[in-house]
Amino acid sequence: MNRYLLATVLTASSFISPSLMAADVSFPHLETTGIGEIVTPPDMALFSVQVSELGKTAKDAKNAVDAAIAAFNQRLANEGVVRTDIESSNISLRPEYLYKKDNKPELIGYRANRHVTVTVRELDKLNQFLDGALGDGINNINSIELKVSNESQYIEQARQAAIKDAKQKAQSLASGFDEKVDGVWKISYRQSQSRPVMMRAMAMDSSANIESSYQDTKIVIRDQVDVVFRLKD
Repeated sequence: MNRYLLATVLTASSFISPSLMAADVSFPHLETTGIGEIVTPPDMALFSVQVSELGKTAKDAKNAVDAAIAAFNQRLANEGVVRTDIESSNISLRPEYLYKKDNKPELIGYRANRHVTVTVRELDKLNQFLDGALGDGINNINSIELKVSNESQYIEQARQAAIKDAKQKAQSLASGFDEKVDGVWKISYRQSQSRPVMMRAMAMDSSANIESSYQDTKIVIRDQVDVVFRLKD
């Protein structure tokens, strides 16, 4: 008679995949989930800023926005940011009206908006770039995303840690039940997860708060693998 040993290893944030649970395995086996996490400080950032200007004509609004974006881009270039790390969106224009009760809407001008996304590869320059944006006419920081540059290296480390974790759990469980592991039957890999830190600035003059908030920030890179191990008959 065949012997079956099913060991389900769960954590608060993970579970055995449905494909493994539904597998019709006709030999002694056990299943484990390996988890690997790498925690590292960020060393780069991605931030998005916006210029919004109201002009009497569409041309006035566009010219004001274009001037602010050109000054900002030039400042970044002067401070060593390469052109490929600066991404500017197309300008958007729309009429703006003043609405008064019992009166027709009154056209008061045209609103122009444009966004710029900047990749900062030297994190210690982030505040410098944000402070410079204020002087160039940028009037809103949309978001700041803290990241790690060599992410693929950390993903590989997390993956190997997950594989090692799955193996160790299998050996421990098999040993506890007086069994022996006899190789791998099935591997189900889950997509690795990197959790960049998102911050939203409240005002252009809040760079001091931004600096204090990212100095102690950590990026978590997580990998997971579900494995079905054979047991010796």
